[in-house]
Amino acid sequence: MGVEPVSETAERFRAAVEKRDLAALDDLFAPDIRLYSPVKFVPFEGKPMVLGLFGVLLRVFEDLRYLGRLDGAAETSADGEQAPSVILPFRATVGGRQIHGIDLLQFDEAGRVKEFTVMVRPQSAVHALGQAVLAGLVADGLAP
Repeated sequence: MGVEPVSETAERFRAAVEKRDLAALDDLFAPDIRLYSPVKFVPFEGKPMVLGLFGVLLRVFEDLRYLGRLDGAAETSADGEQAPSVILPFRATVGGRQIHGIDLLQFDEAGRVKEFTVMVRPQSAVHALGQAVLAGLVADGLAP
């Protein structure tokens, strides 16, 4: 895969999530991607684990919709370097609870997502999300 502009990757990501197209996400993630979740202290690491998690998230989030996009650069937690970044604010429902959140995507030199951070509010939604994701990970054999 050649270098893909960050804005194109971000739009392809948004479209894949909104269409619940897990296969389309595979091309957008770096092999060593890290996903920082609001419900787990350590990141989910590597493309197979992150794709497995997205399989669960695409089932758990009801009526997920992105509300816009903010482009910039941010320090990555992996190496402290500045990386091209996109913030995608969203709204969704999980277990009957309304969630407001952002997805922070940070990109590698090839334009693939290398770090992904999810932030959600309010706390009751974080709790509902954590329970639903854990149940999905267990059901898919990705967690004990």
